[in-house]
This record gives sequence, structure tokens and C-alpha cells, in this order.
Amino acid sequence: MASFILRRLLVSVLIIIAASFLMYMLVAYSADPLQDLRSSNSPNKTQLINARIQLLQLDVVPPLRWLLWLGGAAKCLIPFANACDLGSTISNAKVTDILPQALGSTVQLVTVALILAILLGVTIGIVTALRQYSGLDNVVTFLSFFLYSLPAFLVAVLLKEFVAIGFNNFLAHPVIPWWVALIIGIVAGLIWQSLIGGDRRRRLITFVVSTVATAGVLLLMSVMNWFLFPGLGPVVMIILIGATVIGTTALISGLQNRRALIAAGITGAVSLVCYFALQPLFDVSTVGTIVILAIVSIIVSLAIGWFVGGYDRGQNMRIAVIVAIVSGFFIIVDRFMQAWPQYFQDTNGRPIATVGSSTPGLDGDMWVTGLDTFTHLLLPTIALLLISFASYTRYSRAGMLEVLNQDFIRTARAKGLPERTVVVRHAFRNMLIPITTLVAFDVGALLGGAIITEKVFAIPGMGSLFNLGLSRGDLNPVMAYFLVIAAMAILFNFLADLAYAALDPRVRVR
Repeated sequence: MASFILRRLLVSVLIIIAASFLMYMLVAYSADPLQDLRSSNSPNKTQLINARIQLLQLDVVPPLRWLLWLGGAAKCLIPFANACDLGSTISNAKVTDILPQALGSTVQLVTVALILAILLGVTIGIVTALRQYSGLDNVVTFLSFFLYSLPAFLVAVLLKEFVAIGFNNFLAHPVIPWWVALIIGIVAGLIWQSLIGGDRRRRLITFVVSTVATAGVLLLMSVMNWFLFPGLGPVVMIILIGATVIGTTALISGLQNRRALIAAGITGAVSLVCYFALQPLFDVSTVGTIVILAIVSIIVSLAIGWFVGGYDRGQNMRIAVIVAIVSGFFIIVDRFMQAWPQYFQDTNGRPIATVGSSTPGLDGDMWVTGLDTFTHLLLPTIALLLISFASYTRYSRAGMLEVLNQDFIRTARAKGLPERTVVVRHAFRNMLIPITTLVAFDVGALLGGAIITEKVFAIPGMGSLFNLGLSRGDLNPVMAYFLVIAAMAILFNFLADLAYAALDPRVRVR
């Protein structure tokens, strides 16, 4: 394994060096960083041109200039030396100063979109594979191809018009008419009856219950003015945590496993106690406080799973951890909702932003600033999610269908194993192998920045850095962009190779 890692690292370094030379030559010979000054009418035009030539070393031929750039980039590998030198921009700003900000904006943008795309795409892909050629499968297939074919700029513009502007206008008078609630309820009922399936009677019952429940909840939210003063509250929190306990246990071990159900129930009960007990602490919390609480909750849930024990102690520990994480997520969401009225007032009743990554001059605690980040990244995240979700759905469906038709799955069913065990423990793991490759490519691509999405929403990320540098002939920011993307692509493909060995015992490095 050590020799394999060393070989991969050596090859990766050589690839980056060769690719950086090609990239440098292409940009250097195709763009003119002095173009804006050549057409300038400034009286000191000559002095400005000479200053830029000296700043960017334009009097050196591109191959030698690349060697100088490579020497500065190599210093980034020296730890704690603070000697990293990626050159300067046309505006005489250090690339090492602007790169972290651009990378941070892109990471904020793409992280949630990637995680949600993987979770939703894989989940729906598995469900449609298990319901092959059903109405749900046909609808999801149509939506996947439709979303995959949509241009990114069109999705972004539609979201700005109908989600941001439309929802902000709705918040001026947040009242849902009964007929709108009924239509939304019918759509929800159709979705749920397709997901749950069964005979005609079961589908009809599911449709009626889902329609009435959805429409009723929407009308109740409208009457209670929930959109201006949102919150989950104790009753909803109890329902959500209870559903998490039952759902997690049923999915991973089955409800007949009493020890697993006890471990999940104890973890859920502790989470409910923490929900009430920690409210005063949340008022003075920082990000560090939340991180410490998260670590403590994971440790406590692991201890609960361990002491409950049973013949599968590791499984009980996993169930307890999942319940703790999901319950903690609900608690944090409820606390963010409590800060909504203050943020709504600070944004003059227009909370959903259409441009930028933050509100200038906004002053507030962690919860208010967190809401500000959320509302600014909501629309671009949805835009990226819709496009990525489609590909994950199709790959997951195809991978699950392929695995379900293999001999070892038929053998598992012939032994009398429950369908949940066959799907979750056997088919799911093998289905993830092709998804691993897709994730590795997507991470590198998304960290490069969604150039079109960032342009539409005016987010200063990696895509904007690359686009601006290329349009101005500013070589150093373009090369910094390339360096990050190349390194991330190689890193995540290497991690994908290691993941293959973990997912498939047949893959081993010898």
C-alpha cells in the first residue's frame, strides 16, 4: 500500500507539472494583459504599461516565466514557512490573498449542494430501482432527463424570479388561500402514494391522508402566521425525533431488534432533554460551542449504543449516532428559525437574496449571520442541486438494478434474508462503487466553481476568479485556479481508488 501511494503521488506531481506548463502557454500566448492599457487615453500610459510589465514579468518569455511561477508554487509545499508565492494580479494584489476568499465562497456554495445531491439522488435512485417501470419510476426518469437538459443560467434566472422575488412578495402578506393549499396537498398525495406503493386500496388511503395532512398543515401555518414567526416547537420536535428513532432502527436493523430500538430511543430521549435544557446556552453560543456540543453528543450516543450492547454492538452504536446527528440537526434548525424575525426586520422584509454571498453591514449574532449566509446561498445551491441530482438519480438506479440481478443477491434471497437486509447490507454497498467515481469527478469540478451560477448570483468564488482572470489576460489568478482544481481532482480520484478497496473486497492493492 505504501509503495502504491508513493507511485500515485509521484505520477500526480508529474501530471500537474506537465498540465500547468500547457495551461500557462495557452493563456500566455492567447491573452494580452496590456490590452486595456494600450487602448487607454491616460497621459501616463507609457509609465503604466512599463509598471505592469515589471509587475507581471512580461519582458520574460513565457516558458521561462512559467519556471519562475513553478518555483513560487513549489514553495507552497513547505509547511509553516509562509513562503507560498503564486504571483500578483493585474491590480497588484497577491494571488495568495484573494485565493482563500474565492475558495471559501465556492466551498460554501458547493458543499451543501453536493451532499444533498448525493443523498437525494442515491435515495430516489434506489427507490425507483425497487419500483422499476412504476409510475414513480417513469416520473422520476422524466424529471431527471428534464433537469439534466436545462441550462444552468436558465435555472438560476427562474429561481431568482419565482423563488426569491415571488417568496419575498408573498412575505408581505403571508396568507395561503385554501385552493392553493389543496393543490399542493394533492401533489404531495400523488408523490407519497407513488413512494409507498402497494395495492389500489393502500395507494388511495395514502393519497387521501397525505393530501389532507399537507393541506391542513399549510392552512394552519397560514393562520398562525408561521412564515413570519417560524419554529418547530416541542410538539413537532417530539414527532420528528420519534420518527427518526423508528425510521433509523427500521432501516438499519429492523424494528424486531429490541436492543437497537432501545439504543435509538434512549438517544432520542436524551436529545429531547437537551432541546429544552440548552435553549439558554444557544443564546450566547458561538460556532465553537456548537462544535463542542456535536462532539459530546456523538460520544454520548456511542456510549449508549455500547452499553445497550447486544449481539451486534457496532450496529447499535451506528444507529445511536445517526439518531443523535439527525436530532441535533433538528434542534439547530429550530434555533435558526427563532432568529428569523430579527433577520426579517434587518433585511427590510426581503430576506431571500438574489446576489452576493452576504448582506453588507449586517450586525447580529451567530444565528442571524448564519441565516444571512443561508438565504444568500439558497438559490445557487438549489440551481446546482437540481442539475447534479439528475445524474446521481440515473447512476444510482442503473447501479442498483445491475446489482439486484447478480447471483449473490439471488442467493441472499434464497437463504430467506429479509428484503431490507438484502437491499441495505448487500446491494447498497455494491451499488456505491460506480457512484464513488462520479463523486470524485464532481467534487473536483464543483470546487472549480460553477462559473455560470456564480456569474448570475454575483458570488466571488473560484469560477468568478477564473472568468475574470481569463477575460483580462490575468495569468496568475488563472494558474491559481488551475492549481487548486488539478490538485483536488487528483486527490479525490486517489481517494476514490481507496474507497473501491473498502467497498469491494475483490479490489486489493498487492
